[in-house]
Amino acid sequence: MLMDSREPSRTEGAAGIDAANAPAVALSALPMAAAVIDAQGRYAGANAAFADLLSLSPAQLLAHPCDAHCPTEPARLLAMLRRVQTQGQPQCADLAATATAPGTLRCRCQPLADGAVLLLVEPAPVPASAPQAHSILDHIFTFVGVLAPDGTVLEANRASLEAADITLDDVRGRKFWDCYWWTLDTETARRIRRAVHSAAAGATPRFDIEKRMAGTKFVTIDLILSPVHDGDGIVTHLIYSAIDVSDRKAGEAALARSEQRFRQVVESAPDGLAMVDTSGHMVLVNTGMESIFGYTRGEMLGNTIEMLMPKRHRSAHGALFQGYLEEPTARDMAGRRELYARRKDGSEFPVEIGLNPIPTETGTMVLATIQDVTRRKADRQMIERALEEKTVLLHEIHHRVKNNLQVISSLLNLQARNADPSVSQALSESQGRVKAMALIHQLLYERNDFSQVDLATYLQRLCALLQESYRDGPARFTLQVNAEEEVHLNLQRAVPCGLLVNELVTNAIKHAFPDGRNGHIDVTLAPIDDNQCAITVADNGIGLPDDVAPGTSRSLGMQLIPLLSDQAGGQWQVFREQGTRFELRVSTTPQEAR
Repeated sequence: MLMDSREPSRTEGAAGIDAANAPAVALSALPMAAAVIDAQGRYAGANAAFADLLSLSPAQLLAHPCDAHCPTEPARLLAMLRRVQTQGQPQCADLAATATAPGTLRCRCQPLADGAVLLLVEPAPVPASAPQAHSILDHIFTFVGVLAPDGTVLEANRASLEAADITLDDVRGRKFWDCYWWTLDTETARRIRRAVHSAAAGATPRFDIEKRMAGTKFVTIDLILSPVHDGDGIVTHLIYSAIDVSDRKAGEAALARSEQRFRQVVESAPDGLAMVDTSGHMVLVNTGMESIFGYTRGEMLGNTIEMLMPKRHRSAHGALFQGYLEEPTARDMAGRRELYARRKDGSEFPVEIGLNPIPTETGTMVLATIQDVTRRKADRQMIERALEEKTVLLHEIHHRVKNNLQVISSLLNLQARNADPSVSQALSESQGRVKAMALIHQLLYERNDFSQVDLATYLQRLCALLQESYRDGPARFTLQVNAEEEVHLNLQRAVPCGLLVNELVTNAIKHAFPDGRNGHIDVTLAPIDDNQCAITVADNGIGLPDDVAPGTSRSLGMQLIPLLSDQAGGQWQVFREQGTRFELRVSTTPQEAR
């Protein structure tokens, strides 16, 4: 067997080798570099061509271990020598040359007598230099090259060369890490060198790295160095391949930025956000969840959402959750029901929860938005109490105003009894106006709605009061109210409208039917559109005299008509055909109190 290589002892030098027992080989006659290595792994002879590979003389090699002065990789050469001695069969391999003899050498080992081995060394042919192989590489659009195990570039395809605006002669024979593609960055070159050594040892390194193209342009490539083994498992070549992944890296960077923005939004949200998978386990929570519930993020992630619920609700939640997943929609969780959650310390608090389905490749997940509404609920209860108090107060105010107006009406009635006829008539008319205002407050009090008046109901009751008031008068008339559709006015418009109708109906009763003649008065309320309504007071009496006009006559009622119309924010018209017809158009849009 070939022994481990070692230096000769002090008592054993070149003279210690028995030249008579050395294999009789005419090394000088061989056309290639040749040497004889004995069973102990020492040089027993070498020709000049072999010694030149090491820049030594043949005599300087005698008796020295072959791994101490070796033209190729020592470890691999010793392994091949051992196989030759063990198997007794010739071996051949292409091995990387040492620094003193760069390139790739083809080493052939022939067994000799007594365990000696004849080592023949010559330059290895370059397989990739064949025209056919070169043509195949040039038809590959990714970056491809062939290296020797020591990193020497043997071949590179057109795509790799043209992208950098260089030729094959610029890189062939150079170490891969010293080539143009990596020369602008020493750390990149060192990384490539480490990868080459790793591949030469049998590994397949793969990583993303910046590669220099023409000028100062760089692209990101996905680089692979693949070792090629011969039949004996020895690495003979390295295949370099790479693809441009700049677009992919840009997409990954954009995705990373998008995810970062998403996380920033999630983390900065004041509400609690929890992503729940199809089994009900939390896979994402934000800082708001930690603040609301008192749990740490680690305590919540991986646990079911039921841990955040009061115990009385946990058993039913699973079925409800699965039912939601069957028809997932964006909605609030509770509907009209109040929801409560449970903190880590066991305290319960009211919450509002919004559910949003999120389709993913692993199934539909649910993003729950959780708001602690303790403060809001307390504020709402306080507002409701205040509103209730104000409602009671307004209710009482309208009741008292109505009562006060009725008192005034009664006082006017008492005064009218003992007054002169002309004064009594004026007091009765004022009493009617007071009753018209009191009726509005009566309706507000009855309906418990202080924002608007049902004008149809108001006009019907107002006209009923007027008909009752003038039942015993000289005029013979019928009074009919046509108001089938509801029209609502706020208090600021309803009061002048009521007073206006009161004046118009009163005037018709007093003046339209003299000498006891019969007549008819129609009061009509009809919506014009969504923003306007029309109030019409028409009679079939003798008609309005030509010298009487609203706003110019000395009669108080006629003077009030334009004033009340203006207060109601309406427009009025008077028609004198077949009696008298007043029409008032009023906006139903609420107005600010003046």
